[in-house]
Amino acid sequence: MELCKDSNMCGGCVYQGVPYEEQLSNKAGEVRRLLAEKNIDYGTLLPIAPAPDRFGYRNKMEYTFGDMEKGGPTTLGMHKKKHFMSIVTVDACQLVHDDFNRVLRAVLDFVTEKGYSHYHKKTHKGLMRHLIVRRGIRTGELLVNVVTSSEAGFDEAGFVEMLRALPLENKLAGVLRTINDRLADAVYCDELKILYGRDYYMEEILGLRFKVSAFSFFQTNVDAVENLYSYALNLIDDFADKTAFDLYCGTGTITQALAKKAGKAVGIELAQEAVESAKANAALNGLENCEFIAGDVFEALKTLADKPDVIVVDPPRVGISPDALDRIISYGVKQIVYISCNPKSLADNLYYMQYYGYRVVSVKPFDNFPGTKHTECVALLQKRN
Repeated sequence: MELCKDSNMCGGCVYQGVPYEEQLSNKAGEVRRLLAEKNIDYGTLLPIAPAPDRFGYRNKMEYTFGDMEKGGPTTLGMHKKKHFMSIVTVDACQLVHDDFNRVLRAVLDFVTEKGYSHYHKKTHKGLMRHLIVRRGIRTGELLVNVVTSSEAGFDEAGFVEMLRALPLENKLAGVLRTINDRLADAVYCDELKILYGRDYYMEEILGLRFKVSAFSFFQTNVDAVENLYSYALNLIDDFADKTAFDLYCGTGTITQALAKKAGKAVGIELAQEAVESAKANAALNGLENCEFIAGDVFEALKTLADKPDVIVVDPPRVGISPDALDRIISYGVKQIVYISCNPKSLADNLYYMQYYGYRVVSVKPFDNFPGTKHTECVALLQKRN
């Protein structure tokens, strides 16, 4: 594929024009370096798993309304490299399905024709703030969410009519309007309005169905993460009829995959909305041996009567806190599978766990986000005798 036309300005990709084998080598080398810096005896560093697709893999994009130059025409897209106040219109992005680019261009044209102002970060005035597009990779459903201030004048009916008339390959499952009057330059929901259809799309992964609502977290690259999860679960020797803990479980994808074989699966997640989604999806999939707990992992583990036979952890980028690690280690389970989205915090945590009785059997990097700097990893830890 040719170099993206916005590669010199858009801050989304760092590997534009770099051969894919070199991207993989750089990412694997970074994981190796971080592990070596911590003097971790990691057994085997397995070859990095390439992504199933290098292009069109993202199922969600959050675009910002703004301008390239102060007082210039309205733009819609990503922040310019090293210029946070400037927004680059990215209507030919290679990381998304073409329907994302069609929707972005049509929305920007609609806003321009209507003469709507974009929200100014300094004056805190203006109507248009963000555009969020989400897609069910396996179901072909599209969810469009426009984020505005409560300023009057937005033509909701005209907006829906415009989107429904677009020649899209995916089915438009819903059109939403989120009202956000907070000062921070981030998407918050003061009010959510369903302008057309529904406020969620459906997705399928690991043989399970998921209802993904407007603001639910869901993995960005479905095909790649399915490979990663399958690999991670296959590392566990045997959890049939046993109790499995899925810590930092998000919307419970791994918890439910564990529940298909385990006697009981317990998922713990800080975000209440994610836990509610996990419960709803477990019911959707007819899984009655799942339990989901909303709360801090360390605090939640203190209150649980259940003792795990196996533990899977998938923490946020900051990794696992020392107190939560202590609690996890104290169970003394034979195997811990650590899924990481940040090799640096992974190395920090593995160093700690290695010191307190666990051997790192293997680490395998996964390139789930081609073109970007991000690398996922799966580490298998085994209790020393």
